Amino acid sequence: MITLLLDGNRLEVEEGTRLKEILPEREPDCSVAIILPGARESATTGGLRLNTTAGEVVVDLTPEGQKILESSELHLPFSIHWQDRYAAAFGPFSSSFSPARTAVLYERGDLILGCGGYDPKRSYLIFARSRHTSDFGAPAWGGVLGRVVSGRGVLDRWNTGDMVTAQSPVLNWADTSRSFTTTDPDMILEDGMEIITYLQITSHGFSGGRITSVTAAQSVEQMLLSLQDNRFFVGRSASTHIRDDRKAGTEVVCQVQQPRREGAVTVRCHGRSAGSLYIYIQDLPASPSHSVTGQVTHGLELARLAKEQERIHVKVNPPRFDLVGLPIDKAREIASSRGIRVDCDLEGHDLIIVDQYPATTLESLSAGSVQLKGVPLEQVIDIALDDNAAPVTCEIFRFLTGLHLHDVGRIPFFFNFEDVFLFKPKVPRGVNIIPENTPVDHVSSGTLAITNDSRKGSGMVGVRTSDNSEFGPTSEPFESTNIIGKVIDLNKLPLLRENEIVYIREVKP
Repeated sequence: MITLLLDGNRLEVEEGTRLKEILPEREPDCSVAIILPGARESATTGGLRLNTTAGEVVVDLTPEGQKILESSELHLPFSIHWQDRYAAAFGPFSSSFSPARTAVLYERGDLILGCGGYDPKRSYLIFARSRHTSDFGAPAWGGVLGRVVSGRGVLDRWNTGDMVTAQSPVLNWADTSRSFTTTDPDMILEDGMEIITYLQITSHGFSGGRITSVTAAQSVEQMLLSLQDNRFFVGRSASTHIRDDRKAGTEVVCQVQQPRREGAVTVRCHGRSAGSLYIYIQDLPASPSHSVTGQVTHGLELARLAKEQERIHVKVNPPRFDLVGLPIDKAREIASSRGIRVDCDLEGHDLIIVDQYPATTLESLSAGSVQLKGVPLEQVIDIALDDNAAPVTCEIFRFLTGLHLHDVGRIPFFFNFEDVFLFKPKVPRGVNIIPENTPVDHVSSGTLAITNDSRKGSGMVGVRTSDNSEFGPTSEPFESTNIIGKVIDLNKLPLLRENEIVYIREVKP
């Protein structure tokens, strides 16, 4: 018999046991982390973390910088001694070096060892705020101890009264040569091996099985939406974090700006990656572009070892609570199982929920009740999208209609003529619909399409109720038509009225 550690629990199995035998229900596309005996240790990275009253900064030290700071008498806290638009100095403290009395060119972010009156007994830690030349009473080699690699915005916020309150080395978990991820079900297990199969994330504002705060409700909802398939897709793996970009392009409100500690989960609020989900494997300062949404409470080693394009199984507390798109009876059943009361006067069994208030999981659980709006099933048109043939355009369509958020979306009906029914969603500036999955010789009845950027009517959505071998569903030439799927409920189209909002529901294969 051999002994393993499976997600923190000790397990004894026979020698020669394979991974699939202890994880018969494991999702085959999800990686697990394997840590061999002796692989855990802490290693100093050569980084220095400085806590200040205006925020944290992380400095990548040079070898000379490490030696000097280890030998100097840094009795924190240090107050800011002077500051201008070029630099800020903290101290003084005692050091031992020979000032060169020479001006040196410094770059923004440089951490410099200098002194006042060319007296090393009155040494200072000086942070360069901009590129400039100055004589700080530094050693002949310029006195650059390192460079700020995180928290550069803090340099500009320092003012009279600010202090450096604490310092600590940046530690990293290693040795990755004896640790790895795998999806191989036939891997033979070894004695002393540690196996981590999932990440456990606790949402910000949730503790002890109850809601303690809803201040991050909207940004947490973005996290829950990103992970509703219980997968974290590693689109990028960096030294400080892993990132899931599947929901990039979604507007998110920045609600909680806190230091991004090891294991913190954030959603990016601004920039090209807005909506992306981050898990941190190294401490970083707070960022105005990130909202903290949760904390990894199990399986951080899996995040450390994950490689790009891998999928990780994720469990989130609490799970997302979203009733939009469900039949009323199913919605009541799920709400009851979560201990939430449904306040509505909806009658009939053929109703589909199209609105929920409060809209977010944390607010719904905190309130203990939700109000629902439903419409008859005959007012909801079922569609099927073809992600295999047109993945990019399908995602754009979901974004335009709200199907990226819920199982029911909305789209304005424009008008119809003959066998063509047209819909006109609002396309935000910057959304490009490039040609994708254009038809060749004909389109079939029920084909759903969107006009691409080759025509003035880009973004128009259309469907035909009969076959056509000349024009696409939006009455544009084939080369201007992106086929994205099909409309299942063709019989409901004649009931539509111009300018009304049409509810659509995506039917998964």
